[in-house]
Amino acid sequence: QVQLVESGGGLVQPGGSLRLSCAASGSIFRIYGMGWDRQAPGKQRELVATITSGGSTNYANSVKGRFTISRDNAKNTVYLQMNSLKPEDTAVYYCNANVQSSGTPIVRYWGQGTQVTVSS
Repeated sequence: QVQLVESGGGLVQPGGSLRLSCAASGSIFRIYGMGWDRQAPGKQRELVATITSGGSTNYANSVKGRFTISRDNAKNTVYLQMNSLKPEDTAVYYCNANVQSSGTPIVRYWGQGTQVTVSS
């Protein structure tokens, strides 16, 4: 089994910054793509950013230029640096990782979610 544990959420004022972290642990042979989604109250979950094992990134238009996704392959950890936060960024943020355990197919795992609230 693989576990993803997120940290770094909280309350921040508009224009502020937060850095989310998500560490994968357990039966890991290799981690492929990793990413972050978010879900605001009453809205569908949406993709925020993704990063390949080689470091190629992709962002939702709503966060381009403000958010940066990165990863540390040695630590099996993905990060989301969020700058210039807006009230509309308020949501529960979920990390995900496509993980291959030894001798098994690739499986996507999800973190438990971390709340980000942007409010004055």
